[in-house]
Amino acid sequence: MAASRAMTAVDAQMFWMSAVVPSDQLVLYAFDGSPESPQTAVDELRRRAQACDELRMRVVDSGRWRYPRWCRGDVGADQFVLHDTGGVDWQECLDTAARFRGDPLDLHRMTWRANIFPQVMGVPGCRGVGSVVVMQTGHAFADGTRGTLLGGALLGRRRPVPAPAPARRGFLPARGVAAARAYRQLVRDTEAGRVPPAAPGAPLLSINQRPRTTPVLRALVLERDQLTKPTVTVGALVMIAEALGGYLAARGEDISALTAEVTMAGQQGSGGHNNFRNVGIRLHPEVDRARRAELIAAELAAQRLRGEHPALRASAAASAAVPAALLRWGVRQFDPEARSATVTGNTVVSSVNRGPADLSFGGCPVLLAAGWSGLSPMMSLTHGVHGLGDTIALSVHADPDNVDVDDYLDRLRVSFGR
Repeated sequence: MAASRAMTAVDAQMFWMSAVVPSDQLVLYAFDGSPESPQTAVDELRRRAQACDELRMRVVDSGRWRYPRWCRGDVGADQFVLHDTGGVDWQECLDTAARFRGDPLDLHRMTWRANIFPQVMGVPGCRGVGSVVVMQTGHAFADGTRGTLLGGALLGRRRPVPAPAPARRGFLPARGVAAARAYRQLVRDTEAGRVPPAAPGAPLLSINQRPRTTPVLRALVLERDQLTKPTVTVGALVMIAEALGGYLAARGEDISALTAEVTMAGQQGSGGHNNFRNVGIRLHPEVDRARRAELIAAELAAQRLRGEHPALRASAAASAAVPAALLRWGVRQFDPEARSATVTGNTVVSSVNRGPADLSFGGCPVLLAAGWSGLSPMMSLTHGVHGLGDTIALSVHADPDNVDVDDYLDRLRVSFGR
């Protein structure tokens, strides 16, 4: 592959926005056992990373008239940090990980960092002392799909990590005209009922207050067959609706329009490190589980169908052609203090299949993967749904000043009969 490549507009926007709203991702991998020599295990991780070109990337931003570039370098020793080598329990491990976003990565120096806990007591599913690796990545560097490939390469999965295929930027005026025409067709198709309408915005609830303090991380570990009706994502949304609806209703809030912002894969061929979009899905907490599952599945299918319309591809092509200086200017106009009257979703639910349980650390087999979507100025509660083999981790990331996390976790456990 080439030693460097230009960022896409989507990745560049995410990179520049991270200076205003930090967006590092955290993905935790837990293992059954503790390596005899933590340093030897770390050395093995470094060799794997050095052998993977895509794990050697960092950002070079050479001026406001050009897009930043992904450039290859060496994997540094400072990309591996050992924590609590004397031992720590599971929740203490999560409490430490919750503070990692307070030290966001400088993607000019490193695009990812492995935070390693070599001895962790009480890891779910572990028969004795376990271990944990928390992979922290800049969101501009990888979305959930790409992050799965990168985490697999670091932790022993013998599959290549392909470089994104380069995409042409094109000529903005021509692509803008094409996008406008395609959008007008989308409007006509929507009015004629050939394409489902866009999801409406949701009114604000207490969980949409601005986060005020250090957030907390929790993880509820489940078996895959607890969430496969009809799919893991739908199964998780059904139970989140029940628990979150009950939590908010008990506080006197109107849950009739309760909505989740759900990540959905974008159209292929973008050439970027991020290829997804967020859609609003009504959670219908006031109907029974079977009917709720039907309604949620139908809404997901409708938004997936809408996402296949040529207008979305044309719009993405026009965005990709925006000159770097103009996009930089646009990012500078973002005001993190501004408040909206509605949100795409009252909470985020990001569902990622992390693949088979074929990973290892220091000879110890993997037990589970968990991940936490970041909070934002408009959101104090997010969820991750991460599958690895037959285990699903339902993760909760919340601001404890705005969310009674223990009450909410108890409601989730009751929903799953735990």
